[in-house]
Amino acid sequence: MSEDHKKQLEQQLWNIANTLRGKMNADEFRDYILGFIFYKYLSEKMDLYANTILSEDKITYKSIDEQTELGKQYLEVIHEEALEKLGYFLNPSELFSELAKKGNSDIEGSSNFILEDLQRILNNIQLSTMGSESEEDFDNLFEDMDLNSTKLGKTPEARNQLISKVLSHLDKIDFKLEETELDVLGDAYEYLIAQFASGAGKKAGEFYTPQEVSTVLAKIVTTGKEKLKSVYDPTCGSGSLLLRVAKEVKEVGNFYGQELNRTTYNLARMNMILHDVHYRKFDIKQEDTLEYPQHIDYQFEAIVANPPFSANWSANPLHMSDDRFSQYGKLAPSSKADFAFVQHMIYHLADNGTMAIVLPHGVLFRGGAEAHIRQFLIEDKNYLDAVIGLPGNIFYGTSIPTCILVFKKCREQADSVLFIDASNDYERAKTQNYLREQDISKIICTFRERTVKDKYSYLASLEEIKENEYNLNIPRYVDTFEVEEKIDLKETVERIKSIEIDLESIDSQIEVFCNELGIESPK
Repeated sequence: MSEDHKKQLEQQLWNIANTLRGKMNADEFRDYILGFIFYKYLSEKMDLYANTILSEDKITYKSIDEQTELGKQYLEVIHEEALEKLGYFLNPSELFSELAKKGNSDIEGSSNFILEDLQRILNNIQLSTMGSESEEDFDNLFEDMDLNSTKLGKTPEARNQLISKVLSHLDKIDFKLEETELDVLGDAYEYLIAQFASGAGKKAGEFYTPQEVSTVLAKIVTTGKEKLKSVYDPTCGSGSLLLRVAKEVKEVGNFYGQELNRTTYNLARMNMILHDVHYRKFDIKQEDTLEYPQHIDYQFEAIVANPPFSANWSANPLHMSDDRFSQYGKLAPSSKADFAFVQHMIYHLADNGTMAIVLPHGVLFRGGAEAHIRQFLIEDKNYLDAVIGLPGNIFYGTSIPTCILVFKKCREQADSVLFIDASNDYERAKTQNYLREQDISKIICTFRERTVKDKYSYLASLEEIKENEYNLNIPRYVDTFEVEEKIDLKETVERIKSIEIDLESIDSQIEVFCNELGIESPK
């Protein structure tokens, strides 16, 4: 599919999404439209797979009569195979196209009320996975779609009319799932998530990292690699950052993530499935990462994260017996969990792995326990590989400048830390700034080649960092001071004198004009 067709699909989906807007805010109607798109995706995937199985019998899935004995035999075989391959099952009568057709039927005597059918089908998708390997991946996926919400309409009839209209519009769009080499729908889904994020204000930071920042993180952790055994995001949001990493390599073995917010956790699982990540290849958990880590026995080759900036956490003294934190001697302060996330990620980092985390600038220079942890990571462990300063106002919900810290347990150049000041390279947009392709390329090339560029990057020795008492504030290492042009005072005085002479001449001219007009001169 061409870029034009891709943009056309994105616009079509966004237009349909806006039919649901009504009185709902962005994150509310997001859950409905993304859920409907996901249901359509599951239906089309099911139909395609079933038709493949039935091709030898020269029949189609939709032609099966579910009430006959022969039809039931077909469905039993397809059900078993679909659970193994897809992880779920839908009957022909439960497919999206069939429900959209019923909801918009104008045949006299037939009912086009579909709300109860839709709720039953969404429940059946989950029920079809019970007792199978994919059960956890589909558990309560559609729980945020309240079809009885008055925000969809005051009466059941009004709600039915709106939902039927949305399903009808979606039904007319061909997702082209048979073109397996393309991920057009996945890209369109990402586009929608980004659009919702831009309209969700402060809440957006809970579920979405701007694509440009995700690209920088993904390129960093995949440097020098074509395949990854595993990638992990301890605060995975909608899963977009994990999926961005996959775009930078030929293959990712497994995806792991944890997310606190239940709605966002559902969105992450949908996002994985919709990007054709097999249910056996991803493991997304819902729980507080710092308090209740769900992958405690795992180590990962690539780790990326954009955790909530300076979030509160328990900092419970009991954590001092937790292997993630015990060796440091101190816990991150309860009002700033930034280094707690760093410690958690380093614990899970494989010896051959790379981790990149976005954090507020304060982590570079704040004192107390954070200074102690920072020193331990550099002096005792020598894990810090690079510090990258980003522009302000590039994240949803906050305008503060941020940085990326890169850590490796086995560093190629263990005698220095690379500092990059990319804070001045960006494009200014209406509501926020964003990194351009050339800005991303400049960061990545500098990181990979570890080059020193005047007023942009610097390789600081460990001794130099020690002399700075492990303060990592970027201006201490990258000199961005611009020498101002020297001013010739004698020439400036002469120019002022010349201007005063010109002004006296102009005043005289004005006085002559005023006298001719018979009005009082300003002087």
